[in-house]
Amino acid sequence: MKQALRLALAACLCTVGPAGAQTTVIVTPGGAVRQIREALQRVTAHGRVIVRGGVYREGTLRIDKPIELIGVGNPVLDGGNQFEVLRISADDVTVRGFTIRNVGVSYVEDRAAIKVEEARGCRIEGNRLERTFFGIYLSRVSDCRISGNVIRGQATREAASGNGIHLWYSRNIDITGNQVSGHRDGIYFEWVQSSRIADNRSTNNLRYGLHFMFSDSCTYTRNTFADNSAGVAVMYTKNVVMTGNRIADNWGGAAYGLLLKDIRHSRVVGNEFVRNTVAVHMDGSSHVAFLDNRFERNGWAARVLANSTDNHFEGNVFVGNLFDVTSNSRSSFGNVFARNFWDAYEGYDLDRDGIGDVAFRPVRFFSVLIEQHRPATILVRSLLGDVLDAAERVFPALTPETLQDTQPLMREPKRP
Repeated sequence: MKQALRLALAACLCTVGPAGAQTTVIVTPGGAVRQIREALQRVTAHGRVIVRGGVYREGTLRIDKPIELIGVGNPVLDGGNQFEVLRISADDVTVRGFTIRNVGVSYVEDRAAIKVEEARGCRIEGNRLERTFFGIYLSRVSDCRISGNVIRGQATREAASGNGIHLWYSRNIDITGNQVSGHRDGIYFEWVQSSRIADNRSTNNLRYGLHFMFSDSCTYTRNTFADNSAGVAVMYTKNVVMTGNRIADNWGGAAYGLLLKDIRHSRVVGNEFVRNTVAVHMDGSSHVAFLDNRFERNGWAARVLANSTDNHFEGNVFVGNLFDVTSNSRSSFGNVFARNFWDAYEGYDLDRDGIGDVAFRPVRFFSVLIEQHRPATILVRSLLGDVLDAAERVFPALTPETLQDTQPLMREPKRP
């Protein structure tokens, strides 16, 4: 009797359009429509498929018309470690409320839990992805939103793992409030324009929490990139804005909090770099403004190579780092440090204006020595290291004379 009532209710909820097509189709394990594939064939353009709780193993499901695919009661789409699960090739498709799992590894194709190709206006919201090769994959897509998804991979080797959220040749994408872990890169951009990444948490990935190349005019706000092999890699890009992010606990012999490779005309403002081997590594980058960031308990806070020019550091806080700044050149090449707070500063402020009366030179002798002879790291905190650093400050011979903060702050600035 109860089963009959459920079936009758489902039938009432389905609206029939022309020629028997339905604007709303309900899928249930024991109902009139038991397969999502059948529902996708029945539903009209701009209609809705509602999938009730249960486990659905239907191989790859293709969505080629604008619809809403809505999960109710946590339905599971299982790829059986063989198939891509959802492939979307239509505009204005929404996927919400599913658990998608078991997308098998492939060395010849980029299999994903959800793949969108050559479409616009998609919404992928509130899903849980488990044990997938690639999680969400967008290719030649525009004006889409990826929000509130939990993406958990189980990657153990880079060669046998994909990225959590992967974008290629896409534009105007919003990625907000997602949690990504256990992939090769948590979030990956290549040839992406004018997109926004906010309030995501990307942790415990094999390579980078965020990795993007050739992706101009994008913004990254209030994200956390922690406990990855490296935090964020930005390459061959211009007009990037990174504000209010936390980049922490990225440790290793080749680990960076933020790697900037050939970056131009960008802003890094109000971020926290905490407990990274190298907080910021700059290689071939120019006209980047670092404003009001906090560098705390890193190995190297800022490593600025000689081919990085005309960068500006102001209002930053350097606390508890082994080395605040290091460079492989004795010239500043237009890099300016002004009004930063340095916990290693030992100057004075006779006029009490909050600005030190003596310039601060943040490059230690031992940082220069270690750049040339890494085994010398063992002497960093030794008495010999302290004596050599003191001698270099008085009679500079190896550290860059022009790389200095002429207006160091006496007190750490208060943050809002």
